Amino acid sequence: MLSDPTFLAIQVLNGLQLASLLFLLSVGLSVVFGLMNFINLAHGTLYMLGAYIGLSLVRWTGSYWIAFAIAPLCVAAIGAVFHVVLLRRMQAASPMRQVLVTFGLIYVGLDSVRYFWGDYSHGFDAPDSLSGMVHLFGESYPAYRLFVIALGLGVLLVLYLALEKTRLGAVVRAGVDDSETASAIGLNVSGAFFLVFCLGCALAGLAGVVAAPVISIYPGMGISILISALIVVVVGGPGSLAGAAFGALLVGMVETFGQVLAPSYASMVLYGLMALVLVVRPAGLFPARARR
Repeated sequence: MLSDPTFLAIQVLNGLQLASLLFLLSVGLSVVFGLMNFINLAHGTLYMLGAYIGLSLVRWTGSYWIAFAIAPLCVAAIGAVFHVVLLRRMQAASPMRQVLVTFGLIYVGLDSVRYFWGDYSHGFDAPDSLSGMVHLFGESYPAYRLFVIALGLGVLLVLYLALEKTRLGAVVRAGVDDSETASAIGLNVSGAFFLVFCLGCALAGLAGVVAAPVISIYPGMGISILISALIVVVVGGPGSLAGAAFGALLVGMVETFGQVLAPSYASMVLYGLMALVLVVRPAGLFPARARR
């Protein structure tokens, strides 16, 4: 198989598609963990809510694109409420209390989707404009998967420009380097981090909507992908855009080729990779606080 260029090319595309989804989900988790020092295990629940809200919007409107635009905003609003009511109060708490509270939110989310949507699998199709096949390397490849790859690259570019070229990005970078000094000179670090938190929630919801035509929507889908997202954060480095992108690419490729070449050992290879990175670089490959 490895000697077949077409096989390798298709699997690389599959790995890029998975990496794009992991990046959309993990970049918000990385920001919360690395910039705000908050362990938010409920981030996968936001991904699940994005998929379910997108499902309802598709059923009500018949349009994938309406769900694509509105579901992330709904998830951002839910995340903002959670932050104001609960998470902000827990930011100064011990890591164990943060873990317990956000772990409890996972089950609140599970029971909520079971109450409103039932305890069985759902799904919806990709839009008609992306439902066809594209001929690449002599093989047919789903156009929607190419769209997912392009979306991940587009979001990465937009986030990079926002971080490097805008005032909000400058405030965030200053808060990462020294939040006390940044606040002392009049920068609204807490407000900037709140906006970034809401953006991370929106991206998690977007990942849920985008993943729905590829995988089934079911209660607990956020838990299964949360582990991969946490590995992305640990490998790439908390709070780092480059770390989230590179970690997602690495994990996406390892999972894709592992499931194809050695499915029995795919998980072992993935966890072994994480352990190796932690031994060599305990703070991750691209930690946001490396300068400190």
